Amino acid sequence: MTEPAGRLPHIPVLGRKVLEWLAPREGGIYVDATFGAGGYSRAILNTPLARVIGIDRDRTAIAGGFDLVERSQGRLTLVEDRFSNLAEVCAAQGAASVDGVVMDIGVSSMQLDQAARGFSFRADGPLDMRMGQDGPTAADVIAKASEADLANIIYIFGEERHSRAVARAIVAARKEAPITSTRALADLVAKVVRAKPGDIHPATRTFQGLRIFVNQELDELHLALIAAERVLKPGGRLVVVSFHSLEDRIVKNFFNERARTSGGSRHQPETSLRRPSFAILTKRPVVADDDEVAANPRARSAKLRAAARTDAAAHSAGDLPGWPTIATVMRGG
Repeated sequence: MTEPAGRLPHIPVLGRKVLEWLAPREGGIYVDATFGAGGYSRAILNTPLARVIGIDRDRTAIAGGFDLVERSQGRLTLVEDRFSNLAEVCAAQGAASVDGVVMDIGVSSMQLDQAARGFSFRADGPLDMRMGQDGPTAADVIAKASEADLANIIYIFGEERHSRAVARAIVAARKEAPITSTRALADLVAKVVRAKPGDIHPATRTFQGLRIFVNQELDELHLALIAAERVLKPGGRLVVVSFHSLEDRIVKNFFNERARTSGGSRHQPETSLRRPSFAILTKRPVVADDDEVAANPRARSAKLRAAARTDAAAHSAGDLPGWPTIATVMRGG
């Protein structure tokens, strides 16, 4: 599909390599689980008769894709939902099984560029950070969470070594006045976390930790991978692009666990073994080349992993990791 005259298409990170590993086929059904600006969907729709189900929890992204829906002539359906619900979304669209799923994890450049969304400290805005329309904002978390919970959130999800000092500073500051803007939080953190010239902004990791927590991003990813395993046909492909070590580790561990035979022991017959549900296609993560990084600096940290579904039954879901959750933190326990 070509873009209307005068409009430059959105170019997604690792877009060409995503398409190579997804390998869309004529007439196939594909899930763009994180629709965003529609770059992956647009590329898939260039395959004759391919159908795409696009999912995004961000209402702005869904609205921005209406033009592409019209031009797809019925081959693109957009659904406002969390990508952890992709199995239910597919079933509702009459697609109990699909040929491929692609996910681009984390915050989008569009969200970062909108000061009113509160994702970035580059411009002042309300301390929101929600990808969807529901749940507590980052300002709510800052106001309600205990010092210990704040330290855990910033350390676990932001990988900030100075998380305790940051949490202590937040609790002291909020006693004087509510912390409701991105600039106020960034300035506060900068007084605690000292950065050397050339380092990332001292508030970067704190903002990352809060954003991931507010949106439950790692739980969402874990559940979305499990959902993709349920809906993919044998031979169907799952392609995931992540942008930091926490996400990539979840994807890597999921693929490794699903790709090995397990469940048996010397006391159990061979028939009790659990067969691999995925075959790993990328032995090492695929990264952007120098040209793409030069054109799009965001691609520098991107890692792509891909696997193909086998004909084995889906594995059991297992438990979510025991990190802080919205429910426990916001009720103070």
